[in-house]
Amino acid sequence: MNLTFAKRTFCILLVMILNFITVNAETGVVLKKDSIHSELKDIVDILQGGFKTHLRKDPKSLNGNGPFLSIIPVVGYSLQSGLTGAIVTNTSFYTDNNKTRFSNLLVNGYYSQYHQYWFTANSNIFFEKYKIHLVGDSRYYNFPTETFGLGTDSKLSDALDIKFSYLRISQIVYRELTKSIFVGAGYNLDYHWNITTDTIQGKALTDLKKYQKGQRSVSSGISLNILFDNRKNSVNPEKGSYANIQYRPNMTLLGSDTNWQSLLVDLRHYIKFPESSGNVLALWNYYNFTLQGTPPYLDTPSVGWDAYSNTGRGYVPGRYTGKNFMYLESEYRITISRNGLLGGVIFGNIENVFQKWSDSHTIIPGGGVGIRIKMNKHSNTNLAIDYGFGVGGSQGLFFNLGEVF
Repeated sequence: MNLTFAKRTFCILLVMILNFITVNAETGVVLKKDSIHSELKDIVDILQGGFKTHLRKDPKSLNGNGPFLSIIPVVGYSLQSGLTGAIVTNTSFYTDNNKTRFSNLLVNGYYSQYHQYWFTANSNIFFEKYKIHLVGDSRYYNFPTETFGLGTDSKLSDALDIKFSYLRISQIVYRELTKSIFVGAGYNLDYHWNITTDTIQGKALTDLKKYQKGQRSVSSGISLNILFDNRKNSVNPEKGSYANIQYRPNMTLLGSDTNWQSLLVDLRHYIKFPESSGNVLALWNYYNFTLQGTPPYLDTPSVGWDAYSNTGRGYVPGRYTGKNFMYLESEYRITISRNGLLGGVIFGNIENVFQKWSDSHTIIPGGGVGIRIKMNKHSNTNLAIDYGFGVGGSQGLFFNLGEVF
């Protein structure tokens, strides 16, 4: 059997099976209650036991609201970055004594063998007393990489070398209207400069020239947002739902190169399955549409360029690009060790990018497996190590501190 066809078939079946499990899980099937482990363990507990030392305060002396800090160096590999070293951190805390929802701050730094380096800071902070929710996404990239042109018909051999520096600033302030429902407004900036490419003629260069003018681009605009979020812990949700709708008009009045508008829809749902276990079935739908105008090439919706760079495990960021992007992922998360230290996941995703709704739509599948290592039992933070693969030989290792979605 052709290996590419086998991978494609496996990924499609995986998504179908996981969604079938969801339907059956919601009918209320409950398996025999599993015996609960007597005490949760994380990597700090293991190191303290092995080295006979104290790496954190006695739990009785910890402030119940945190902060709970996880920090770890990791090494990974992908087709885009080669061998990559990273320092990833996650700080979680409560802002109220009722421990309503975890707030968290993710700050990561990366350096690759291809001399790429980038820094990201993502914040998700709740001020329960004032019914305020702050969401931030800041990042800086110095990033020689590859681009493959528009649409889903590109091949890895179409790769065009491209270099750029990139600054993103996105800050949104939400106000809670009623339980778990927020409305908000924010400012969003995507600024690319020192954009240079190879001059090799081909599909990728032709497509890039359609949207990219000169060696810089600016997309600057406000955003209007509606959010529903009843998850208690966004770093590792065990149940609940998340829905975010963002309308973003980029305007020359605010410094944008052109006037263009986008609509982002991000939907997630989590189900304990079986109900009596610690296993979780997680579902993710993500859409990014260009409503009007033409974005700069590097701001065009693309695989792997969501806020946390997590769409499209199995593909390098930017592998598929188009004015409209549709994405679905399903993941089943299981507990392996009875003390919660080790876990595993199996996941599948499908995606589509296109220029116009009248275009033909080709579904691109991906999938893979991963392990989870409990880094901090107080915030329930896992180190996520995933192997993902896609069609055309795409594959790689993917790391996160916290669940992918």
